Amino acid sequence: MRFLFFACFVPICSIGQITLVQADFADGGDAVIMSLATDLAIDYASTGADWTWDFSSLVAESQENREFLSMSNAPFIVDLVYGSFAPSAYQASYFMENDDIPLDLAGNLLPVSITNIYQYSKVSSSKVQSLGFALSINGIDVPYKSDTIETRYELPLMYQDTYTSNGYTNIDANPIQDFIWRQYRTRSSEVDGWGSITTPYGTFQSLRIKHTIQEIDSIYLNLFGVSTWIPIPVPDSYIYEWWTNGEKDAVLRIETSNLIGAEVVSNIEFRDTFNPDLTISEQEEVAVHIYPNPASDELYIQGFDLNTRYSVLDHSGSFVSNGVLNASGSISIEELCRGSYMLFLHAKDKIVRAPFLKE
Repeated sequence: MRFLFFACFVPICSIGQITLVQADFADGGDAVIMSLATDLAIDYASTGADWTWDFSSLVAESQENREFLSMSNAPFIVDLVYGSFAPSAYQASYFMENDDIPLDLAGNLLPVSITNIYQYSKVSSSKVQSLGFALSINGIDVPYKSDTIETRYELPLMYQDTYTSNGYTNIDANPIQDFIWRQYRTRSSEVDGWGSITTPYGTFQSLRIKHTIQEIDSIYLNLFGVSTWIPIPVPDSYIYEWWTNGEKDAVLRIETSNLIGAEVVSNIEFRDTFNPDLTISEQEEVAVHIYPNPASDELYIQGFDLNTRYSVLDHSGSFVSNGVLNASGSISIEELCRGSYMLFLHAKDKIVRAPFLKE
């Protein structure tokens, strides 16, 4: 009886609080489906301890097939900078498409064509870091390490943790073109809430993280025979994230920008399962010839270059395979179970999909 009496007064104050560790973040070869939604009036500010967030009314308008690409897929020259032969601090875990270089703000000032922007990241037991970029300048793949490495997450991450990190990247296009882009960033992050979050994907115990991003960009170029530095104004931005254990990306992410003193929602995305009725972002519906279909061991694809990236989803929307087309223009499906699948092919300027059956 004395034990029961004592137990009644034992405080239960940590139920629902979780800790984020390395295993909760994506690594090379992982992939997730993110659904995109629009709600300019969404409540991103409310937070606190033992909070309940209900975002179940969000409606997916499109989806994004987000891949955390293995370093085995990196171009050779880029792999020398971020691969296993690089200094330890710059050995990346994965790379993925990124828009942290605000090209749209430069308007028509750019004297070069910049495409295929990828950010290289490192995941360890203590940090998730942005190591730098690789991009195509006038069609040439060039890596650019960040001289100051930005930390996106300090690990392990718990309620009320705070951290600040700086990033500096110098993108010098010489000798391809007399052009330089410099980016200074400061990220201030705070775990300002914990509790239960509900989205169309489900209900989860989560931590809420707020990131404040301040950035100063400038470009150096030659205008009418005079070389000069031109500042590129980048408004302060904020990222509100809800993370749970084991999902590899945020369950919900809301991004806002500070425009004339007011926060304006610029992006809403949440973890989801594949929905064949929704459009995959940047997807182009074109005819894809795959054979044989059904197939048992090898699936051959016509009309795509070797080393084209692919990913395969099963009927439930879960990723089961990814990689690049091999020398025979095929992929191995020998390890897949019998059933229906969706193949995604990631070409330079489009994503296409094609259903197939495994015998």
